[in-house]
Amino acid sequence: MKSNRRPLGSGVLTFLALALVIGCQPGQEEHPPPAAEEVEPHFTFAGGVSIEISGNVARVTVPFDPEEYARGGDLWAKAMPYIFLFSPGSRDAFEAHPGLAGIRVLSQHPNGDIIAEALLSRGNLNQLTWQRAINIAGAARQEGTDRPGTMQTLVEWGEDHTDFEYNPDYIGSA
Repeated sequence: MKSNRRPLGSGVLTFLALALVIGCQPGQEEHPPPAAEEVEPHFTFAGGVSIEISGNVARVTVPFDPEEYARGGDLWAKAMPYIFLFSPGSRDAFEAHPGLAGIRVLSQHPNGDIIAEALLSRGNLNQLTWQRAINIAGAARQEGTDRPGTMQTLVEWGEDHTDFEYNPDYIGSA
């Protein structure tokens, strides 16, 4: 997969270093990561999602309808992970599960290929930016077909606030 300007691993390494420092603080209560079944109610989608926990990151895999890709192209393919990441469900999952360090959303083609993925780490958004992210994603969900600019805004917001990767077999560079 083609990587963005900020390699996916860089944020993970920063997070791990921070976790080591924070984890060494005396008197800090340890929060175990949630089980997938605890995170699942935060994510609903008519097409279904699968959720697993990898370390302390929830991996939310969303099926991507090839017909949507044919109609919406690269822009829709890029936006898919952000539609799920910037939702009240993601915000609520972080609030309900202090041991959840991140949420990674993967959009998956029916053939098994990952088309796009994005990782939102705990703490990347504050109360104000969460509301902004939810509003941007909501506008894209409601108006994206008629106003593709809302999808572009969502993608730009996502690229600025997550670690992401796009599969070059499905999404061109630009």
